[in-house]
Amino acid sequence: MQARLHELVPGGAHTYARASDQYPEHMTPILERGSGAHVWDVDGNRFVEYGMGLRAVTLGHGYEPVLAAVREAMANGINFTRPTALELAAAEDFLAGVPGADMVKFAKNGSDATTAALRLARAATGRDKVAICADQPFFSVDDWFIGTAGMNAGIPESARELTVSFRYNDLDSLRALFEVHSGQIAAVFLEAATALREPDPGFLEGVREICDREGAVLVFDEMITGFRWAAGGAQQVYGVRPDLSCWGKAMGNGFPIAALAGKRELMELGGLRTDAARVFLLSTTHGPETASLAAFRAVVRAYRETDPVGVMERRGAVLADAVNELSLELGTSSAVSVIGRPSCLVFTTADAEGKPSQEFRTLFLQELLRHGVLGQSFVISAAHTDADVEHTVNAVRAALEVYRKALDAGSTDGLLDGRPVAPALRSHAEPRRLPDR
Repeated sequence: MQARLHELVPGGAHTYARASDQYPEHMTPILERGSGAHVWDVDGNRFVEYGMGLRAVTLGHGYEPVLAAVREAMANGINFTRPTALELAAAEDFLAGVPGADMVKFAKNGSDATTAALRLARAATGRDKVAICADQPFFSVDDWFIGTAGMNAGIPESARELTVSFRYNDLDSLRALFEVHSGQIAAVFLEAATALREPDPGFLEGVREICDREGAVLVFDEMITGFRWAAGGAQQVYGVRPDLSCWGKAMGNGFPIAALAGKRELMELGGLRTDAARVFLLSTTHGPETASLAAFRAVVRAYRETDPVGVMERRGAVLADAVNELSLELGTSSAVSVIGRPSCLVFTTADAEGKPSQEFRTLFLQELLRHGVLGQSFVISAAHTDADVEHTVNAVRAALEVYRKALDAGSTDGLLDGRPVAPALRSHAEPRRLPDR
């Protein structure tokens, strides 16, 4: 089935992060179904899954309250020629939970939301350039961001020149951009926090102050932090309010929904209460379809009535502590460790010299798969049970025993089956190019 996918779908997947080159070459499960924190592949193997739909699932696969809400909505129709009462209710739910946002517009993917935010900022400021945080991996599939990535064939140089970058937790690097590009930067884009980096004291406040002083629009990317740091995202946790914020992933527990939210004076530039030239903000046939809006409302209800973030934080902390203790016990702690926010954990995979290694990463993924754990990270969900965590720790023990052999040998030779994984966004198909037909 993997071979057939490559014949029919460029790259063999509809998301580069899901592609076969992100997994051990001969261990690329094709999944058939999921329940809770478990998934089954077409060969009948069951795995404890991490990453959970690229962080889109926090309540678990097949979460019944969400499915029930979706079934009810679908029975009354999916798509109409006028807005529905459901759109209004979903907007009210969203804005009740997002500090400082006055208006919201729904979409289907995060890239549309971030690009709409940039379009608003450019219209509001009359400027063309955008400053993005260089330490954060992804903001959009559109030219303004992908032009800065390694996989940028087909992007005009003129588009690339409009994007400049600064460093996270480095206010001086942001100030320098405004000095070099004085009066040209429309917006500053960043994630307020990531799995690996918390904002230093005063950093986000400093970014807010710089944007205010320079007349630039501050945009928070809440794709990951939204519904994983808190229902109200990083802005709720850290108390700094952006002008605009972009949402997606866990909003619908896997259903396709994204959002752009922000201050009224900016958002209305795409509306009907303005004398300014109107911004083509977001206009999508499927943006208001009822299934995803119903899923979103059910997610909001689950976060209101239960504590998914608390569960993820507690279980994630147990997993991180157990794996790190195990790595210390087996003498691999200089190479393998679990780091990050407990609700958004990642693992390090270094070689015998302590340098990050794709070969050693692949070996770790390979051995986890052999012991029933699927994931490019340890990003957890509220559906992971104590038993799932225990299973994972046992799988890690088995994986680290093999990893220890590779460290002792200084190489994965003889232990790794196939070619190592490769960066998802790279300029050429090598080192995982497929042979021609």
